Order: sequence, then C-alpha cells, then structure tokens
Amino acid sequence: MFPSSRSMVIPSNPGTSQDTKIVVYQALIALLQDACTMSTLPPSDVNSFQLALEGHRHSMSSESVVGAIVDSLKNRKILLEVASQLGLASDLNLRTALGADEGRLVTFLVFILDTKSMDDSILMLEDDSAQCFMDVVQEVLDKGFLMAPEHSSKARRLIRKLSESCERLPSALFITGVSGREEHPTFGGGFGDIYRASYVNQVVALKHMRHFLRGAELRRIRLKFCREALLWKDLHHPHILPFIGIDRESFPASLCMVSPWLEHGTVLKYLNDHDRQNVDKLLFEVAQGLEYLHSHNIVHGDLRGSNILVNKDWSACLADFGLSGFSDGGSTGQTSSKRAGSAYWMAPELLAPEQFGTKFSRTQASDVYAFGCVCLEVILHFQNYLKLGPC
Repeated sequence: MFPSSRSMVIPSNPGTSQDTKIVVYQALIALLQDACTMSTLPPSDVNSFQLALEGHRHSMSSESVVGAIVDSLKNRKILLEVASQLGLASDLNLRTALGADEGRLVTFLVFILDTKSMDDSILMLEDDSAQCFMDVVQEVLDKGFLMAPEHSSKARRLIRKLSESCERLPSALFITGVSGREEHPTFGGGFGDIYRASYVNQVVALKHMRHFLRGAELRRIRLKFCREALLWKDLHHPHILPFIGIDRESFPASLCMVSPWLEHGTVLKYLNDHDRQNVDKLLFEVAQGLEYLHSHNIVHGDLRGSNILVNKDWSACLADFGLSGFSDGGSTGQTSSKRAGSAYWMAPELLAPEQFGTKFSRTQASDVYAFGCVCLEVILHFQNYLKLGPC
C-alpha cells in the first residue's frame, strides 16, 4: 500500500540545513545493500555491487529538495536496474521499499507546494531540469498520490507556470503510433488546422499548430498550445470532447493535439443533417458540460455552435479550449484578456467593457451569456441567428 504523505517525517525546512542531505530513495538503497550481503553471487561481484551502491548513495544526495525531485526519475531508473541485476525485479520487498521512498518524494513535493517562496527557484529551472521536475509532478498527479485537493490544484498550477517559462510539456502527455494522416486538413481554425488520422484502431482528429509562424507570434502560439493542452488533459466528462494526447511524429518539429474524430461534426451540422432532432436534449447536454467546467473554476471562453460536437452516441461534447482559463485568480492560467472570439456570442461587458467600468475578462457569467446565444443559434438556425447581429 502506498503510504500517505502525511505519515512521512522530513526536516521542517528540507534542503536548507547545512547538515542535511536529501536522499529520496533511502529505503530502496538499504534494501539493495541488504540483498548484497545475502547474495549467492561471487564475492568479487558482491563487492562491486556494494561499492556501486555506496557511490549511488553519495551521488544521489542532494542539498535541496528541488534538486532531489529533479534527479529522482533518473535515480530510480538506476536503482531499479541494480535491483534487476540482483534478481529482485519481482520481489515484494522491492515494491514496499519503493512505495516508502515515493511517499518521501510526495512529502518533499507537498513541502514545495506549501512554500510559496520556492516558486522562484522552480521557475528558474531550464531544459532537462525543468522537464524532469514537470515529469515527476505529473507522475505524482497521475498516480493519485496527492491526497488533499488543494495540493493537486497547486501541483497543476505549478506545472502550468513551469511549462510557460520553459515552453515544454510533461512527457506523459505525448503519444506514439498516430498514422494515416490525410494530406490536407479537413477544417481550419484560429491558429491551427484539423487533420484526420488513425490511432489505436480508431479515427482521430489532429489539431495541428501551423508551422509557418515565426518569432514572437510563434512563441505566443506555442504558449497558447501548451496552456490548452494542460487544461484540456484534466477534463473528464461525458459532454467534454476527450483529450487523447499530443503527437509530435506526424509533422516535423511541430505538435498536434489528438482527440477522437466525431463523424457527426458540429451540433449545427448534425441538426441540419437530421431534421433538427433532439434540440432540447443537446442543449441540456451543453449546459451539463458547461456546469462541469464551472464546477472546476474553468471558463470556456468561446462557447458557440461550431465548438460543440456530436459524438457517436448522439450526445453533445464541448470542444476547443484555446480561449479557456481558470477563474480562481491565479497568476497563470487566468481567463484570456485577448479579444479573440466572435462578437456574436460575446456578452455586452466583453464587447464594451469601458461602459461597464471593467476590463475585458471572460468569466463564468459571460459563458452563461454565450450559452443563451447558442440556444438561439441552434433553435433559429445559424444563418438566421447571424442576421440578428451582435448584441
């Protein structure tokens, strides 16, 4: 069983004491050292393993908790290779020791999440160090090791901040094996194109970031891509388009977000093709999807008929989270202040914020206004709705 992070004890300020050296995998190293003493290997081999483990203990000692987390994945891989060489790969004691050490790692991470002053040192990480830190935090989240919801929220926020500063994404988001991409895009969007392809015996949509952008505009679009991917990957609801992963193989030096291909297309196309059946049901499902987003303090920001798809079960799914953000007041991942989007679905306070004494900012309230516009859009038909003009 994985130990609760609350049961682990570490220094009150880990990594700051001159006498403190942080070793994440203490239990694993101790287990391997004990295994050497009981091994039936030749004495010379046992001696070599013991010397190697002592060297690992020294090299895996860190003076900072951030450094310990950065190096933890590499160190775990090294020690598990030693365990395999000693014939312990399937040993129950190995899993127990690894669980104890991962509990220690989680405790270190919780300390960081609860210590606001450590943000600066984390955001100074670059290149592989930044990647390793993000990967560890993402793995801890994926395994459900953070028991307190506030720690999970802080961890996701920290990943978003670090992703923005280093322009990278957690390795766990990337997938391989996408094939059969069609030569030409089926649809075009604000900053990318939608291609049809295959992945694990299913048809998928590739949202491809356009490659001809350069300079500051390219960086802006990359950051937008990263923000959307990090937000979208955590959304799981029957009326939210599923996020499969990120593909970096279909296009050289470019990324694609991968999602299921929904043959029925947008809700507007579906209603036109099916004599406008189930309008009330589809609108209710849109409302359920929007309620889910708002319950997680997320603002969609661009709700309209063309961003609502219909899946194989004839249900509505919200899509396109490029303008989405968080309404919790965090410094990273806030709702966008860029005036992108269509005026036909914008609340009055977004069209003319100065008249309301506010700044342009998408909110849950403006999402609700957009939902009202969507109701008119699908009931009146799209072209008739456009004739009404923006509010």
